[in-house]
Amino acid sequence: MKGFEKYQKSYFMPPEDCYEWIHKDTIDEPPVWCSVDLRDGNQALIEPMSLEEKIEYFKMLIEIGFKEIEVGFPAASETEFTFLRTLIDRKLIPDDVTVQVLTQAREHIIRKTFEAVDGAPNAIVHVYNSTSVAQREQVFRKSKEEIKQIAVDGAKLLKELAAEAKGNFRFEYSPESFHGTEVDYAVEVCNAVLDVWEPQADAPAIINIPATVENAMPHVFASQIEYVSKHLKYRDNVVLSLHPHNDRGTGVATAELGVLAGADRLEGTLFGNGERTGNLDLVTVAMNMHSHGVDSKLDFHNMQEIADTYERLTAMQVSKREPYAGELVFTAFSGSHQDAISKGMAYREEKNQNLWTVPYLPIDPKDVGRTYDSDVIRINSQSGKGGVSYVLKQNFGIVLPDKMREEVGYLMKGVSDHAHAELSPEEMLKVFEDTYRNPKRSFAITEVHFQQKDGITTQVSFEKDGIKEVVEAKGNGRLNAVNNAIKDYLGISYALDVYEEHSLSKNSSSKAMAYVGITQDEKKLYWGVSSDEDIIRASIDALEHAVNHMIEKKGDKVR
Repeated sequence: MKGFEKYQKSYFMPPEDCYEWIHKDTIDEPPVWCSVDLRDGNQALIEPMSLEEKIEYFKMLIEIGFKEIEVGFPAASETEFTFLRTLIDRKLIPDDVTVQVLTQAREHIIRKTFEAVDGAPNAIVHVYNSTSVAQREQVFRKSKEEIKQIAVDGAKLLKELAAEAKGNFRFEYSPESFHGTEVDYAVEVCNAVLDVWEPQADAPAIINIPATVENAMPHVFASQIEYVSKHLKYRDNVVLSLHPHNDRGTGVATAELGVLAGADRLEGTLFGNGERTGNLDLVTVAMNMHSHGVDSKLDFHNMQEIADTYERLTAMQVSKREPYAGELVFTAFSGSHQDAISKGMAYREEKNQNLWTVPYLPIDPKDVGRTYDSDVIRINSQSGKGGVSYVLKQNFGIVLPDKMREEVGYLMKGVSDHAHAELSPEEMLKVFEDTYRNPKRSFAITEVHFQQKDGITTQVSFEKDGIKEVVEAKGNGRLNAVNNAIKDYLGISYALDVYEEHSLSKNSSSKAMAYVGITQDEKKLYWGVSSDEDIIRASIDALEHAVNHMIEKKGDKVR
């Protein structure tokens, strides 16, 4: 591909080695979460949300568990200003939730922001200015000292106006376009801001490091963050926050490594909504923690409802492959995957396991409101016997005999392949019943009577082509006696190789399901299946279906 020659590395490594984060393998405690859906995410929408839509979204974020929510850039438009005033005036902000507002480090914008946030019970005023080489040289044409002074002047004005306004305020500063800024210079600017604010234990400040345009690999960002964490003043009274974007598609990795490197807080959005390739996907980070046995403090038990609300209010779509939330992320079509999942689920039930170790499923789908019946295994032309058996069992209580599983698997694959479509559980049941419970009938058993004489003696009433006939036969059991009567009636020979039965539910009055497999010379099994509240009736019907199935398949060769 042409054009690569015009690009070069545009980030800066820290001036000293910072690799302590490498020795950490997991995040043990959740970061402070800050949703920026209503500002960063909303400004990226083709049609930003209306006032009432924003209020509904705000309430959803609270239900999920967010305690810090960036609600807008109130100086940017009257809509943004009105939304914040509505939240405050209608008293829609819970006491334990802090709203956050964004402002550039420009005097008139900061003053307008404080007009909007006046009276908020708890608020973070987030001020920023760009510090990168490209912005300094191309946009502002200012020196390092001049850029730093912009940040300091903004910090001073925040402190001054907060003292005059009504409400409980905290401060946040971001050196925008951090990736293109010399790391030690970014820290210098942040420390100059902190010297203005002089954060205390009971009034901490937030220093937010944004990957405004992600242009470095995640491990580079981690080393940068470790340097920032080590060199910030007032570190014990500073919350180190990250705001990763996803330009390289590694926003989640950038955030996770950044937390390992010392960050305390993450800003992002649901499903990564945001400009260009989007923001950090907070759902994925939180659920990644969940999968490691760490309580993220966010609640996605109703993931589909959250995704549906998100799509309705933003007009964005959640990909079918979106981690944890997509329609297909817990679904296996591959035969080998289905078999492993089926066996893993059976093993978990057999061993009464609490820990989740099922192959191919990183978490229990039920944690996010999904079901085993219709979500985990779905059947198409790539599926195998394990998946087909699992779906029939989970949805309809049909437990196939081991020797029947392969044939049924190929049957369903063939139907799906011919139709070029996935088979629903209901479609699978119809194929199964048409094949094994309702085969084309060459003959029918209309009545059966037994006597306890010389073992078991039976009188079986047959009907074929409108002609009825009664045949008497003996056997060492009821099914064996009926089997012998069928052979005598048809004048054929075969072996009854497989007979299995089970209850269709745990209720004492439930129907029994019977499976019969018969063979002739070449040892191919022909199957019949039936269910009835009377197990003897179910067994006889299954045997009749198996013989009719064999006759249908073999035709004149059956004798």
